[in-house]
Amino acid sequence: MSGELVEIEPGEVTVLRLNNPPLNLISVEVTRALDAALARLESDPEVRAVVVTGAGDRAFCVGSDVKEFEALRGRVGEGKLLLEKAVYRRLARLPMPTVAAIGGDALGGGLELALCCDILVADENARLGLPEVRLGVMPGSGGTQRLPRLVGLARAKEMILTGEIYDAHQAERMGLVNRVAPAGTAMDVALSIARTIAERGPVAVREAKRAIDLALDVPLDQGLAAELDASERVFRTEDMLEGARAFFEKRPPRFQNR
Repeated sequence: MSGELVEIEPGEVTVLRLNNPPLNLISVEVTRALDAALARLESDPEVRAVVVTGAGDRAFCVGSDVKEFEALRGRVGEGKLLLEKAVYRRLARLPMPTVAAIGGDALGGGLELALCCDILVADENARLGLPEVRLGVMPGSGGTQRLPRLVGLARAKEMILTGEIYDAHQAERMGLVNRVAPAGTAMDVALSIARTIAERGPVAVREAKRAIDLALDVPLDQGLAAELDASERVFRTEDMLEGARAFFEKRPPRFQNR
């Protein structure tokens, strides 16, 4: 493992790993390293899916270093959150699908980071929560906005306002995670999902992700219009023709991302 705070293992399925063990705490330095890594990924047409994870088996990421809080009093936006919001938004808006492999605890800003991914896989021993109110602060990197969109308003209020921490199976039942993996296999399950996505038509996958992301933010008619526009773009591609030919020839398609 390299000494970089955020590592990239390249490939059609790229692994993006926070490398600040044992807890993979989010500092300004880590956030800037994540921003640089995301800038590399978002412009790479060969990447078909990204798995986001943390180094070690203790924590995916448990958020901010509490020792920094006192220095941020009165200037948390300028000193921390504006940068985090921009970088987390960059992750959420990657054109290719993202899968979070939560092999350990995902708490506070760490869960907010995971919420930026399209699909969440949690180890059965993982714990998830937004416990900020226990420390007299609140989620400030997207938790109050992304969590309700995922689990609904009532569950999000209970989770955030109590600061309670949930096990992986509770998180799955409330719709917070897509799958619970047997102990020690969250990465394997996440990679399997990402490889399945990578086998699909890459243009269609990217267009579908963009259309889905619009669904909760625009009126239905506007979303349907965007879906139609996306379908027009997909139907202009060589990959669409290849998919149809492969279907009739009863063979796996060979998509070329064009």
